[in-house]
Amino acid sequence: MIAKIIVDVAAYPIDRPFDYIVPEAMESIIEPGIRVKVPFGNRKVLGYVTGIKNETDIAIDKLKSIDELIDLDPVISSELLDLSRWLAVQTLSYEIDALQVMLPAAMRAKYEKYVEVVEQEDILDEEFLNFLKGRKRVPLKEADTASLLKMIKYYTNEKVITVDTIVRQQTAIKKVRMIRIEEASKLHVILESLHSNAKKQFELIQWMIQHEGQTLTSKSLLEQSGISPATLKSVIARGAAFEEYAETYREPEAPGMKDVAIPVNLTDEQVIALDRISSSIEGGVAETFLLHGVTGSGKTEIYLRAIKEVLEKGQDAIVLVPEIALTPQMTSRFKARFGPLVAVMHSALSAGEKYDEWRKIQRGEVKVVVGARSAIFAPFKNVGIIILDEEHESTYKQEDTPRYHARDVAIKRAEYYGCPVILGSATPSLESYARASKGVYTLLTLLNRARNQALPKVEIIDMREELRLGNRSMFSLDLAEAVRNRLESGEQIILFLNRRGFSAFVLCRDCGTVVECPNCDISLTYHRATERLKCHYCGHEEIVPLKCPECTSEHIRFFGTGTQKVEEEITKLFPTARVLRMDVDTTRQKGAHERLLRQFSEGKADILLGTQMIAKGLDFPNITLVGVLAADTTLHLADFRAAEKTFQLMTQVSGRAGRHELPGEVFIQTYTPEHYAIQLAKDQHYEPFYKHEMAARRQFGYPPFYFVTLVQFSHEDLLKVADFAEKGSRFLKDNLSIDTQIIGPTAAAVSRVNNRYRYQCLLKYKKEPMLTETLQQLIKLYRTKWIKSGLIMTVEVEPMSI
Repeated sequence: MIAKIIVDVAAYPIDRPFDYIVPEAMESIIEPGIRVKVPFGNRKVLGYVTGIKNETDIAIDKLKSIDELIDLDPVISSELLDLSRWLAVQTLSYEIDALQVMLPAAMRAKYEKYVEVVEQEDILDEEFLNFLKGRKRVPLKEADTASLLKMIKYYTNEKVITVDTIVRQQTAIKKVRMIRIEEASKLHVILESLHSNAKKQFELIQWMIQHEGQTLTSKSLLEQSGISPATLKSVIARGAAFEEYAETYREPEAPGMKDVAIPVNLTDEQVIALDRISSSIEGGVAETFLLHGVTGSGKTEIYLRAIKEVLEKGQDAIVLVPEIALTPQMTSRFKARFGPLVAVMHSALSAGEKYDEWRKIQRGEVKVVVGARSAIFAPFKNVGIIILDEEHESTYKQEDTPRYHARDVAIKRAEYYGCPVILGSATPSLESYARASKGVYTLLTLLNRARNQALPKVEIIDMREELRLGNRSMFSLDLAEAVRNRLESGEQIILFLNRRGFSAFVLCRDCGTVVECPNCDISLTYHRATERLKCHYCGHEEIVPLKCPECTSEHIRFFGTGTQKVEEEITKLFPTARVLRMDVDTTRQKGAHERLLRQFSEGKADILLGTQMIAKGLDFPNITLVGVLAADTTLHLADFRAAEKTFQLMTQVSGRAGRHELPGEVFIQTYTPEHYAIQLAKDQHYEPFYKHEMAARRQFGYPPFYFVTLVQFSHEDLLKVADFAEKGSRFLKDNLSIDTQIIGPTAAAVSRVNNRYRYQCLLKYKKEPMLTETLQQLIKLYRTKWIKSGLIMTVEVEPMSI
């Protein structure tokens, strides 16, 4: 029997299955989807079995055998194996990368080398004997001198020792110590044999008699009996109980959000949308629905009821959310409805927690998974529905290899299982809405809020006028007054600013110098909490200069506004306000998202100040005011999606207000109030925005009228990167049709990151039959030749940003 195996080596010549002989003892166990340890060259590596066959084109005497099995059951189903091949082609990545993205990081390989002694008596060198210390097996990493490494090489050649590679999983299964108490008759005998001084043992055995035959965790037993571990150890030694270790799960902290009541009846619009989805569930049809509903229209309730139908059919559900910040509220809502059938998967979990949640899914112990992008690969074997909430979000696109979009993977998986996909959003991406308009997706619309409340009243504040009136604060007079009114009436407020830190940059007022990162062509951001300047690209940090580094002037000032600076200003303007700040800096610690949102949901804060993570999905009944402090931060980016992103953000954050009984009010502060993205977001007018933006996209030739692919080059040498970018551009021009536009090569928007210069080419095309083949040839050229010069080249089909 021959196994086809993809080995854990990401390199161009190795990106294919290799044939290995299956040892006779493994023949009845081995099947596709199992991980194995195989010899590869002079080392041992992890491999994934992708197929079994009886014949091979290679001479049997040249084939190596599988060393050992890492799994007894497949960890990747046949469906996910097929999906990995499709993913590798679609994203132009290695097949090993496509396989590994489907498993939690804890299951990736951990390689450790060991020195194993074969002929002990042939080792005479004193230094090497001291290194061994009588051991037959020693970790190679302990050989930390050149002379020891030289001896290892010599003794290996002489076959006195061997060097073996151990392949392990990065995280082990968690086990808990269990105590099984003996029967009362035996415990009475032990009690009688105790010495009169052993009072604590006497006490514990009397307690055990009352709990005879029970099995408890050692922690629980010690807490209930109030006895020390030493006493427990003594009575176990006397045979009063047995200890054993049982497998257990690491349970992620349940958020337990204070939530709104489940609606008894759906609105007419919700009933129509749910009926349409239900017919697709019943018919087992792979149909993609675009659920376009204004903020607060009850999209989540439709998800929950559709999932209930799927579970009643005995099938499973995958629900994706774009931000970790949304996961606590969404999870608590789903757990309230489906209890222990819900698993959670997102990046804030530890490696062990992710591994345990994945095992629950794989074993069929849960039926619903709620998580971020990677949860799309949940190892369910009978998927009945896949839901992408806030489908327009760019976080659904993976930035590292393989560069997949969760929406495309969802549709591919749904085709296999014959089940519906729901793409839900108040502000769908232009691409999705265009597909729905053409009938590729089925459009379902919710025009009204679920409780028939009015959309919040939106005021656009021209900050240029505020400056003319002499108001230099980051709060307009109207917004400041509205905040005071809400604080007095005990209602809650959301303040949104899409920029963390204290100030955007530090500038010298005498010579105009802006303090920049030494590794990247970008200004450093001032963080007040740590009194340091940070680069948000490479992580470089430095202390704040007291004098200008160029002209030594002391007139150095902070410009721009960040969330930290706003927090300080709130304290000055509204000293009684209780403020929670939510940005990347305040949510670094594990469980920080849950803690902050729980505090806000319980009314322990008046103002929630934050970046993009608070702009969508949150549903708290007491929020009546939303303030957007600077609507222009996303509007003037050098990105063809800038207007779309601004409209989406403004609409989403506005929708947090007045979702329940209390009416909502929104203030949008901007220096460009006349811009169509801001004007149309005021009344949540999606269709007029869609038409306006589509006209602009058609005029300038951008998606969804054209497809785009971004090819980026980076190198430590500016001349080399420019040269390679020119070669790459020429190769593309020579091999693609004349209808495909090639823009560039040109320097990237941030031309240097982490001391590497960046150039890029942008391909724009409506139909390019040679695209995949040409890009694969370019990647082959890069992987076989250019990579040796230190170049890094990435190819991203349909990038979220250029």
